Amino acid sequence: MSGPVVSRRREVSGGSARSLLTTVLGEFVLPLDRQVWTSALVEALALFDVEEKAARQALARTAAEGWLSADRVGRRVRWNLTADARRLLAEGATRIYGFGSKSREWDGRWLVVLVSVPETQRDLRHKLRTRLSWAGFGSPTAGVWITPHLSAEADAKLILDELDLSPQAMSYLAQYGALGSERTMVERAWDLAEVAARYQAFVDEFAVLAPSTPDEVLRAQTLLVHEWRRFPFLDPQLPEELLPPRWSGTTATALFNELHVRWRTPAQERWAELARD
Repeated sequence: MSGPVVSRRREVSGGSARSLLTTVLGEFVLPLDRQVWTSALVEALALFDVEEKAARQALARTAAEGWLSADRVGRRVRWNLTADARRLLAEGATRIYGFGSKSREWDGRWLVVLVSVPETQRDLRHKLRTRLSWAGFGSPTAGVWITPHLSAEADAKLILDELDLSPQAMSYLAQYGALGSERTMVERAWDLAEVAARYQAFVDEFAVLAPSTPDEVLRAQTLLVHEWRRFPFLDPQLPEELLPPRWSGTTATALFNELHVRWRTPAQERWAELARD
């Protein structure tokens, strides 16, 4: 049986019912490792004004993509995470919860990948740009992709292999030379101002939240994780010396970690009530 269909585009798009459902599955269903009734998932999505019909459609489509399997009990349905879904959600959880907290020590070297695609192959150019960007690479000029994370070479090779571009690509490790400005290169490769603005919007939204009821806490925790899980696809996690001063990502990371711990237990308790047989 083929595994779940993974669409990273949906990871960074608007808060659709399916995207919210994925967050609920990873944050609450995965840790309990048990079946969950349709009614519990429908009620959780209702906290975000998702109508029952839309919630049921999201469940059906998520199951069709290989993430869920259903057990019928009379007229009711219990859902199970598939083995592949559990693996993917666990990998996602590791990335989301650890994002922004790793050491940013850097030895000054860059991984540089050279690969060109003719303008006539626009679809291939778009796929290459999209996938390398998601892998944390930036492009300061056409045909040149860079990252300070040398381990990303394995990701680049996988992407280029899948796009049949490896034979014409080149890669090497280098330190910035005497010509031009390293900071200007970074500014051309990544729109850090946009990333900083997104981080600040996150801080502005969640710093003032003070949920009091069980439903409010469940909603706040779900929304917190739902918004935060976009950042691994937006922020290349550059070393501190390459970032603008007073980087808002640092504040946002501290806020996420603080609120996630604060709301985790009451949110899980409310979820357990919803998911009770």
